[in-house]
Amino acid sequence: MKAWPFARRGLISVGRVALLGIAAVPIHLVLVALTVASFVTTLAGVGLVLAPLVQLLVRAYANLRRRLAREWCGAEIPEPYLPRPDGAWIGTPKRWMWLVRDPATWRDLLWLLGGVPVGVVLGVTALVSLLYGLQGIILIPVIIDAATGWYGYGVIWPLDDAADYLLVPPQGVLITVGALYAAPWLLWALSRYDFSLLGPTRGTTLALRVDRLTETRTQVVDAQAAELRRIERDLHDGAQARIVALGMSLGMAEDLVTRDPEAAQALIAEAREASGKALAELRLLVRGIHPPVLAERGLVGGLRALALTLPVPVAVEGELPGRPPAPVESAAYFAAVEALANVVKHSGASAAWVSLSYFGGALYLTVGDDGAGGAAPRPGSGLAGVERRLAAFDGSLLVDSPAGGPTVLTMELPCALSSPKISPSSATG
Repeated sequence: MKAWPFARRGLISVGRVALLGIAAVPIHLVLVALTVASFVTTLAGVGLVLAPLVQLLVRAYANLRRRLAREWCGAEIPEPYLPRPDGAWIGTPKRWMWLVRDPATWRDLLWLLGGVPVGVVLGVTALVSLLYGLQGIILIPVIIDAATGWYGYGVIWPLDDAADYLLVPPQGVLITVGALYAAPWLLWALSRYDFSLLGPTRGTTLALRVDRLTETRTQVVDAQAAELRRIERDLHDGAQARIVALGMSLGMAEDLVTRDPEAAQALIAEAREASGKALAELRLLVRGIHPPVLAERGLVGGLRALALTLPVPVAVEGELPGRPPAPVESAAYFAAVEALANVVKHSGASAAWVSLSYFGGALYLTVGDDGAGGAAPRPGSGLAGVERRLAAFDGSLLVDSPAGGPTVLTMELPCALSSPKISPSSATG
């Protein structure tokens, strides 16, 4: 382990624990006092206005802590608040009742109260242990009288002579290293406390999941309707037009076959060419609906076949212990197609990779590249389309794409697999 990255990580964690655990105590106390006062004064009518305003502050602070938990510890804490009903304006009884009936309001209050002792214990532990270790390295050997000094084991055995003092710096180093090692874990423990009360309850999670599924199903229905219109338009403007022209050419050739055989032969050749183009367009259209390569080779083989057609080298790895349902398999394939299209168009990458795995009842598909980074599921972007496609199956997309790269997209699709087993060797045909 390199010394400076280890020390830097530990020092940053100590500062963050101290900030969230100790410096935030006044914020917790003030918000608790305001919350209690706002609800108590409801009988006088003041709370109808004061309570919603105070809850705006509480939820803004709670959302800040959710964001810091995500950025500093990688802990995702979803917002558990119930949707605000129509007409629930500040100052109306409807707004006040919405806050009172939302379990998250009272969990926030409990979090603020418990955050004081929890934060102080964790913050003081991180800060004091580091300062105590540094004291042994820097201060005690210099300024403390040997006749009255103590340190480390000297809490029990006083430092009586110079020999005892020689053991102080090594103890200080060990305590400092231990403090730097423990600080990220203390920060993680604080984030777990935040998650336990700021995250949604089981009932709220189910309600939010139902709302999300309802929204995604609506999006899927709209997308399917748009896709049907596209297929109809492609058929009407493409293959259908060519087939109509083919029929007209054959009809004219039939009239000319006895009077002008050479002209009839030219029309037949033109009809043959038109039939080939119509067949190619139909094949392309069918491939866009459900690629035949999926039925023939499975998801791993289909992605390997796709990788061979791309200008960027793409390594495909993974083995599935069975086959996903056809709709899930198709969704995963087209999600990978969109992700790899972004790699080719926007990333400037020299190489990319695709990894497939299955565990815990879910299919995991990872697409990465060594490009410039900065990818995000912005509205109207290809990644936003991938999110919608996955959401239709209760799936999710996690984007890790810092500026400068690399970019890693992790897609999760809950599903069950069926036999037979598709292995990489058999998938390549």
